[in-house]
Amino acid sequence: MGDEDRREHPRFPLILAVQYLGAESVLDYTENLSATGLFIRTEREFRVAERVALVISFPQLLEPVEIEVEVVRLRAASDDAPAGVAVRVPDDRPEHRARLQDVARVVAGQRAPDDAVRVLVVEDNALVAAMYASALRRLAESEPAVPIAIETAADGGQAFDRMLRAPRIDVLVTDIYMPVSGITLLEQIRAEPTLASTPVVVISSGGDAVREKTAALGAAAFLRKPVNYQELAGAVRALITSAAGRIAAAPGGEPQREPLTPDAAEGKDDSEDRPAFRR
Repeated sequence: MGDEDRREHPRFPLILAVQYLGAESVLDYTENLSATGLFIRTEREFRVAERVALVISFPQLLEPVEIEVEVVRLRAASDDAPAGVAVRVPDDRPEHRARLQDVARVVAGQRAPDDAVRVLVVEDNALVAAMYASALRRLAESEPAVPIAIETAADGGQAFDRMLRAPRIDVLVTDIYMPVSGITLLEQIRAEPTLASTPVVVISSGGDAVREKTAALGAAAFLRKPVNYQELAGAVRALITSAAGRIAAAPGGEPQREPLTPDAAEGKDDSEDRPAFRR
């Protein structure tokens, strides 16, 4: 995708499941998408200009959509990012481009209005990130009075870049062990005055040393993997309610940040207590 295409068709960071016609056992995930193309994280080998038939989907958000795409760029795996390919819908497939535009509109619809509480999920395992995002959408459905927008990032570097841009992130949910770690991300946002008071929920397989380190960096909650839906919802619910109050009270809808409090994420509803996700 060229620079002009990127300017004309903004990209949305979103994880969607990707399957390939003729190789349905292979499951990859998108990194972002626009009205004309996608970036797919994949270990599969492709050639530039190769055409591929895809099916993209997301539980509770998007029914499976079949499109044909053309590979325009390859990305080799590195310490900073996994391997992947940038693809676009060819100009001679207008009906497929229309399908992708419909998907982009669905995604844009999930990007709630200015008074929404924006939650950023940071997790390098695409499947786990998709599960967390699905759980938070479920929470949003149960809290209709508080509009919630959910975004995802693949590591601390992507997350920090996103947090420096508008609209601002109100609640951060982050893993620790990633190419750019959650610890590094916490250190960066605490050192940045405009982000320093962002409430953070940490989800990690780390032990007490990691818990103590994140607590020292102001994390409101520490959840040990594997987490269940109720643990995640309970940790995030109080934070989004507080953030919604700040947004509503601020002039022009711009939230005024308040310092974190140690008990910001307390409170638990035991109505659902079943395992949801594993690393």
